[in-house]
Amino acid sequence: MNVGVVGNPSYRDLGTILETLARAASRLGFTLYTEESLLPLWPQPKPQPLAAAAAVLDCLLTLGGDGTLLRGARALNGANTPILGVNLGRVGFLTTASTQTLDWALDAIARKAYGTETRLALQSSITDKQGKTRVGPTVLNDVVVHKGGIARVVRLKVVVDGDEVGQYSADGIIVATPTGSTAYSMSAGGPIVVPSVDAIVVTAICPHTLAVRPLVLAAHSTVSIEPIPPWAEEVLVSYDGQLGTTIQPGDRLVVKRADRPLLLIRLGPEGFFARMRKKLQWGDLSDRERK
Repeated sequence: MNVGVVGNPSYRDLGTILETLARAASRLGFTLYTEESLLPLWPQPKPQPLAAAAAVLDCLLTLGGDGTLLRGARALNGANTPILGVNLGRVGFLTTASTQTLDWALDAIARKAYGTETRLALQSSITDKQGKTRVGPTVLNDVVVHKGGIARVVRLKVVVDGDEVGQYSADGIIVATPTGSTAYSMSAGGPIVVPSVDAIVVTAICPHTLAVRPLVLAAHSTVSIEPIPPWAEEVLVSYDGQLGTTIQPGDRLVVKRADRPLLLIRLGPEGFFARMRKKLQWGDLSDRERK
C-alpha cells in the first residue's frame, strides 16, 4: 500500500511520530512517500518524495491540525485519495485520529477497515480585463475575497449563475463548502451546513448594512465576484486561509464546485454531531451553576 505523509514540523514530537510510523510501515507493508521538508526528521531508510507520487497513493496521512489536512488535500491535486488526519494540535475538527490511537488507525488502514466521508471541494479562477485566466488551487474549506492593508470596507459585486445578487460593502466575501462552514464562515456569522448536504455558502464579512445575510446555494451554482472601483484597492483572494493572490478592478473571480470531491477517512462510530459537540463545545453549559 502506498501511503503519503504530510506533516507540520512545528510540532515538537513530529520526529518521534515519524519513527513510529516508519516501524509500522515495515510491519504493515506500507511504501511511504513524504514531503521533502520532512526528510531530515525521518529515520533511515528515508521515504521517497511525495511530489511525484500523488497519482499512485492509496492513502494520505496528515500529521498536525486542520491546516495540515487542508494543505495535504491540495497536495493531492484532485486525486481521489482518502485522507487520514492525525491531530497533533488542539481542535482538529477535520481529523479523526490522535497520537494515542495512531497504531490502531494504521492497522485499520492496512486492513481497509474504515469508512470515508465525501466532501465537496471548490475550484476557482480569476479572469482579467484582457481575458487572461489564472486558475486557483482546489480548496476544501473556502475561497475568500478580502481587503489587504488598512482596515476599511471594500465594494464587491456578487453574481450567482448570471443573476446579480447585489453589491456588498463589507470587509470581504467568503465562499465556503459545507466543510468550511464550521471555519471562517461560521466565525463571520454563517450557518453550519452538515457535510452530507450538497451546498455552497456565501457569507459577507462584517457587512456595512443590516440587510445582508448569508446565502446557501445549490452545489452546482457558479459564484462570480468582482471588485468595484474606487473601493477596490489592495483586494486579495485567499484559498483555505493558506495561499493567496491579488485581484484588481476589472478582474472577475469565479468559484464553483470542483470536478472531484475529497475523501476523509473516518474510524469508529463517531459522527459529525458528536465531533461538533466535542470540538466546538456545541451546547456546552457545564460552566453554569445549577440554581
